Amino acid sequence: MKLTSQFIKATALFAVIFSSGCTTIAIRTAVEIDAPQDEVYAVLANLEVYPEWNPYHRRVEGKFEEGSEMTIYVTRPDGKEVKVPPHMMRIVENKEITWGGGVRGIFYGVHSFLLEPQSNGKTLLKHNEDFSGFAVGFADLPPDVIAEGYHQMNMALKYKLERSK
Repeated sequence: MKLTSQFIKATALFAVIFSSGCTTIAIRTAVEIDAPQDEVYAVLANLEVYPEWNPYHRRVEGKFEEGSEMTIYVTRPDGKEVKVPPHMMRIVENKEITWGGGVRGIFYGVHSFLLEPQSNGKTLLKHNEDFSGFAVGFADLPPDVIAEGYHQMNMALKYKLERSK
């Protein structure tokens, strides 16, 4: 098949538009929780009880196993409700839970909970999200609203674990 110069030019233009317009948003939150790492992990891993304590991820459907398709119902601090269809990407017992998905280059999100033990017996939860791709700039993803939602979730998790002490 012989490529025409118009096809080559159109492909090059498409590549330039999509590569130059690539947007990224990084959300970073953290909280120190007065509970051991395995207890924090156990609460985060129990997706079925999220409605009981989690003000942001109001409901999570799907199996807690890598590769599982999920549906996450989000209630943002600005009142907007969003339904998100990620898959479980990575589970490292007592250390990490990561879900995400999308189409790389167009719209892709990776949401992670990283647990780090502290010398004082507490756990540092790093609750992060990275959005990337051309369409991110057009999506309704206000970083301050999302960060506030993660902060609210972090504080609810902290309260849940510390009030039982």
